[in-house]
Amino acid sequence: MADENVQNEKPIFGRPWIFIRGVPAMKFLPPEGPLEIAFAGRSNVGKSSLINALVGHRGLARTSNTPGRTQELNYFVPDGFSGEGGDLPPMALVDMPGYGYAQAPKEHVEAWTELVFDYLRGRSTLKRVYLLIDSRHGIKKNDEDVMTLLDKAAVSYQVVLTKTDKIHVSGMAKLLADTKERIRKRPAAYPEILATSSEKTEGLEELRQAIRDTVGLTL
Repeated sequence: MADENVQNEKPIFGRPWIFIRGVPAMKFLPPEGPLEIAFAGRSNVGKSSLINALVGHRGLARTSNTPGRTQELNYFVPDGFSGEGGDLPPMALVDMPGYGYAQAPKEHVEAWTELVFDYLRGRSTLKRVYLLIDSRHGIKKNDEDVMTLLDKAAVSYQVVLTKTDKIHVSGMAKLLADTKERIRKRPAAYPEILATSSEKTEGLEELRQAIRDTVGLTL
């Protein structure tokens, strides 16, 4: 028991994480328990790469250069929690199917999109959505559609710029200013914007701290 207590006191991002379930439809969602932090974004925005960099596990979330590779809600939790006696993980990370362009049959894309929207509208344990925006392209129309959905559902979300290593430093200030202006009047949007690069491991600790603050963790 003492060893288990020590294990559970490790920093949440300083322990191994494991994949627990892929959810192709709402009926396969795990029972509502730990708080959920979801990562949403257009296809090929870098969700899986960011999750891997966030937890320091390169092969945890599957990555691909092919847009639309993630076709399910993929659940990840920190290892070391048995689930017995109320010993649930403090949170779960959810890698969502990308919306927008995907190299797949139209009916598959429509099914993934419906799954994403149903999850965002109806999951009571969803604490916050981190909405990933590719720094090279900025906010697109389908990003705005998701923001509107989240605003209407009163689901808190925060914009995370990805692949910031792909744009020139001089362009970052304008990108940040433009992005802040685009979300300024959105009621469910968290005002602070996070800038990250999975490849250069930039902005990851700020994102980790934001997640810890969101779920009320000190470690």
